[in-house]
Amino acid sequence: GVLLLVLFVLPVLLLFLNDVVNHYALSFNLLIPSETNNLHFSWHAKSKVEYKLGFQVDNPMAMAMPQANISLQGEVPRTLSVFRVELSCTGRLDSEVTILMQLNLTINSSKNITVLNFKRRKMCYKKLEPEVKSPTSDKNSSKAIFDPVNAAPTTSTRVFYISVGVCCAVIFLVAIILAVLHLHSMKRIELDDSISDSSSSQGLSQPSTQTTQYLRADTPNNATPVTSKCYPTLRIEKNDLKSVTLMEAKAKVKDIAISRERITLKDVLQEGTFGRIFHGILIEEKDPSKEKQVFVKTVKDQASEVQVTMMLTESCKLRGLHHRNLLPITHVCIEEGEKPMVLLPYMNWGNLKLFLRQCKLVEANNPQAISQQDLVHMAIQIACGMSYLARREVIHKDLAARNCVIDDALQVKITDNALSRDLFPMDYHCLGDNENRPVRWMALESLVNNEFSSASDVWAFGVTLWELMTLGQTPYVDIDPFEMAAYLKDGYRIAQPINCPDELFAVMACCWALDPEERPKFQQLVQCLTEFHAALGAYV
Repeated sequence: GVLLLVLFVLPVLLLFLNDVVNHYALSFNLLIPSETNNLHFSWHAKSKVEYKLGFQVDNPMAMAMPQANISLQGEVPRTLSVFRVELSCTGRLDSEVTILMQLNLTINSSKNITVLNFKRRKMCYKKLEPEVKSPTSDKNSSKAIFDPVNAAPTTSTRVFYISVGVCCAVIFLVAIILAVLHLHSMKRIELDDSISDSSSSQGLSQPSTQTTQYLRADTPNNATPVTSKCYPTLRIEKNDLKSVTLMEAKAKVKDIAISRERITLKDVLQEGTFGRIFHGILIEEKDPSKEKQVFVKTVKDQASEVQVTMMLTESCKLRGLHHRNLLPITHVCIEEGEKPMVLLPYMNWGNLKLFLRQCKLVEANNPQAISQQDLVHMAIQIACGMSYLARREVIHKDLAARNCVIDDALQVKITDNALSRDLFPMDYHCLGDNENRPVRWMALESLVNNEFSSASDVWAFGVTLWELMTLGQTPYVDIDPFEMAAYLKDGYRIAQPINCPDELFAVMACCWALDPEERPKFQQLVQCLTEFHAALGAYV
């Protein structure tokens, strides 16, 4: 007999040609749109064909077992019929799920069994609030609604608890506001008293004695969100990315666009308010049997067009550059109806800032302990990548540990800053004009005059070197972002990290010279750090 199975959104695929299985038709691992929850299959047989139906999913936490509206075994209908398969995401996590539908067919004889495997892929997303209720709870809720005896006590109790909760929340909020205002006023009084007692303008030549008096090496958890206010002496850089339309951004990357069918999303590595970074698999175009691992940057449904445009535009910052310590994008996916995706080569230890903080958390019993020599080697690699950018007259503008990645061989590569504002919101601050900027990493001329150059990248490198030596702590954690310009202008800098050699801190201090011309070039930094790394090795 001849059996036809047809997926409702695809052209007709003949699975049997002259009673021979068409394996080419079965080899498609098709992508199902995330909003599609039901698949409809058409089938019929010209003679008696018995069947058994089964399902498998590779991630039960993300998707429940598929359900069909027909029995799992029986006889294939003789007339053209349609059956439905329901695909229900659990809403517990974000993952791309592979679904296998296995159909065992017995034709005429019990010994003649044909096994057909249909593979499909569907993206499941985490729900903020579970909306699926069991039939039991539905019955109970219906009873509560229509039972006049039980309705009154339930409503009054609910109102009571809501009222108590609101009162507690208001009291707690007022207490927090008063505490923050008190701490802020005490901090400002202490800082003003210290400045008035010190001599006139303190210079970069005394970083260790001046800064340790006013800054301490706090952990990132001590950082306090700063409320928006005005700082009239600063001129803010307008983000020219907003002048680029989404259509223009897509046009710039059209030559490296690939089909969504070649991308399989695995685990979520990082997640922000509107952006995500996935561990993904890319199928080679010339040889579909070959796969390679990639980072996949993409956005959520609530991302605005401006945010999508900025992700695509900022991802192109390092495009076309080739250096062992740079990680530019390789492909994009900009198909209509799909969320835009940006692909980068995979580095298995991921984001450098998160890696450093993980080392800090498990420093006492870390099986992969990071030595000071390792940290200096990372700094050399970052300086090499930045030296290449300087020679190509490319200004990064946002060099930091959060915009670097690392692998298990401690190879470090610099990336663009696409999605960084969303994934690391505490590292960016708005100074009154809705523009989030990495204030704590910016040179004084960048803060005040919006001037960016390789010299301002050198300043940011000094802060990045400080991040390495502190295993991912936040710089200037005690300083109000609105006071950063005045603080730097008066000659104050971050304190020397604990256990950081004086020679290494001197390298950082040179990067923070007020005059851009007095800062070292990246090539000089590479040479200096290489010599220091060799000296460290002599003692090992």
